[in-house]
Amino acid sequence: MPAGQSATSQPNPKPKAKATALVQEPEAAVPIFTRAEPAPPRAERACLALSPSHVPCRWRLACFFYPPHPPPLHSTPPPCFRQPWRLGSAGSDAMAVDPRQVVAGFLTLSMFVMLGNMIKHDHFSSPGTELGLGATGAEFNTMKLDDNAELNNINTSGVESLIDTNEEVKPCWTKPSPKTQPSNGFVTFSLTMGPEYHISQITDAVVVARYLGATLVLPDIRGNELGNKRKFQDMYNVDKFMRSLDGVVEVIEELPDEVSAKKPAVIRVPNRVTESFITDTIQPIFQTNNYLRLAIIFSSVSLRPRETNNKDLDATACLAMFSGLELKHEYSEVARKMSDKLKEISKKSDGKVLAIDLRSDLLEKKGCKTTRGARRKGCYNADEVLGFLRNVGFSANTTIYLTETRWHEGLNDLKEEFPNTYTKDDIIPAKNKGEFLKASNSDLARALDLEICSQSDVFIPAIAGLFYGHVTGKRIASGHTQILVPSQSSALTQASDFISTYISNKNHLAYKCYC
Repeated sequence: MPAGQSATSQPNPKPKAKATALVQEPEAAVPIFTRAEPAPPRAERACLALSPSHVPCRWRLACFFYPPHPPPLHSTPPPCFRQPWRLGSAGSDAMAVDPRQVVAGFLTLSMFVMLGNMIKHDHFSSPGTELGLGATGAEFNTMKLDDNAELNNINTSGVESLIDTNEEVKPCWTKPSPKTQPSNGFVTFSLTMGPEYHISQITDAVVVARYLGATLVLPDIRGNELGNKRKFQDMYNVDKFMRSLDGVVEVIEELPDEVSAKKPAVIRVPNRVTESFITDTIQPIFQTNNYLRLAIIFSSVSLRPRETNNKDLDATACLAMFSGLELKHEYSEVARKMSDKLKEISKKSDGKVLAIDLRSDLLEKKGCKTTRGARRKGCYNADEVLGFLRNVGFSANTTIYLTETRWHEGLNDLKEEFPNTYTKDDIIPAKNKGEFLKASNSDLARALDLEICSQSDVFIPAIAGLFYGHVTGKRIASGHTQILVPSQSSALTQASDFISTYISNKNHLAYKCYC
């Protein structure tokens, strides 16, 4: 309120105008009303409740009405009108607007949009969409950033020795004892969202079927487009899968006709299902309907080990995760040829093969989000990865495989400093490009990435998530634990400081299966 004006004085009334959109906030606060004034109308009280500290004329969308010609942006605004705010032009008697109705309408619309997306995609998950770092809970070296951090003082002398070090491991588990009782029901499910998710889905379904004494039906595979389905044997080695589970869980290719005519009981099962969830939730349903369909959900993902008391289920999970799922021969040959080509290039340049999980399309969607309220990185773009490689001390003759499908200009700087940098399109056999590189078969392309990243001399995950977790598990099982996680922290001075905490702290579940 301008100086010298009494608390009860009012400016000359002027015609109301339509709500101003978004305007700059004034620097000085002017009281809207004083104790001597009557209580403001209900709509004004509601808007004040939405305005922090009751600062007047914080010109919010659809909150305040001003004369037909708003004041200049940097001028002192007039006091806010005290009449109930209305829709329509000046002088209109339209009904007053309650902001709560606007919020309720927005929330209702959002709910229908989310419901539509859940119906569109099976199991309430979006195929082909990587869960964000905050949602997955995946282990990652999320170091705090310094605004002016530089990595010029890192000791690069240990890079080569670190790369050449392999860890000898052996299985800590034995194959579960054969089941002697006949099956008393059926468990079905689908594989969705790519091979890194397939591993977890297979593991959970096998564990549930083992505990219930049920027969497991081979799953179908659902791609990233609606209606895009294939059979299990179209992607994976079905004979290897069934042999690995022989005596542990009975596996059949299709349901008997008399069972398929019935409706299954659909159960949403959290990833890494626990024994308590099976006994409390799944088993009671199975006792009344012995035909189940599992929908594995990934609202939270962690590959850290956890304490359990059922050694049989632990061994079953190890078997399913590390010995059951394998690409069919034709596809594994494509991955082998690509790996061999990278090794051949590296031998000519006397370097190493470095695989980097870098996907620019995903980075654009996620925007390299920060997490936990502090400036922490959950993903790194090509320029940040280049700075990391340069400062850690990788030589220019290092052969680099990127999980990108094709080359784009955002990778040019990386190629200029590391000439032997390739994408799938560069090294995949020409006859296989049509099948693996088309958008509808992104799960096949991702399967190649999983194989190559698991077998390279070094793996660098530029994005946190389940792919990083399962590549790490495969590398632990094979003894290739050279996994470096990028960081922009100035506190790190040695290459060994960048080793994945899955490895340095041995807090990956694979260490319960291999030791």
